[in-house]
Amino acid sequence: MLKKIRNVLTSQLLSALLYRLIRAYSWTFSIKVENEGDWLEHLENGGTVLICIWHQQFFPAIRYFKKYEKYNPGLMISRSKDGEVIARVAKMSGWHPVRGSSSRGGSEALHGMIDRLKTSRLSGHVVDGPRGPAGIVKPGVIRMAHTTGAMIVPFYTYADKAWYMNSWDKFMFPKPFTKITIRFGEMIKFDPSENNEDFEKQRLHLEKIMRMELRG
Repeated sequence: MLKKIRNVLTSQLLSALLYRLIRAYSWTFSIKVENEGDWLEHLENGGTVLICIWHQQFFPAIRYFKKYEKYNPGLMISRSKDGEVIARVAKMSGWHPVRGSSSRGGSEALHGMIDRLKTSRLSGHVVDGPRGPAGIVKPGVIRMAHTTGAMIVPFYTYADKAWYMNSWDKFMFPKPFTKITIRFGEMIKFDPSENNEDFEKQRLHLEKIMRMELRG
């Protein structure tokens, strides 16, 4: 029992330390934000918004996205051990973690994200999940948009100088003191359809739009 308590405390302390390190490192960035106004106005006027990004690009947005904590937004995070730490960091940033992914607890997490969207009207989603493959939009984002009536808003991050990791997604890690651009795409509305062919066309349409912005 004592060992379990120690492990929990250590993990919590590690998460808190990691969060502070991320915040401190991110403060070296010079951040420019583009095309944020339209979807924020839609949200403030009672609309529902699902902002979407590739796994490769989410790190540069962590500091800035604390701005949205007043909306209590949701974010799907895997049930892996790494996901546990990430979930705590997300919570400290003001985001509500919904645990699960396409490979583990997917159905439960999808319903959790739908409930969160209906409540807060804002959530974020990594469209290629925690494991990829890179550049492939998984179908959950379309199902969430259909069920909640959410506008999908792709967003992308760019770094003037960055390292690209040797990982499945070529994860982007900006260099210190670099210039970061966070750019939101146009709002996308997908009408619900029971037709599998229409569903796949919508998924591919989003994938085509977002793939053009992959880096590395």
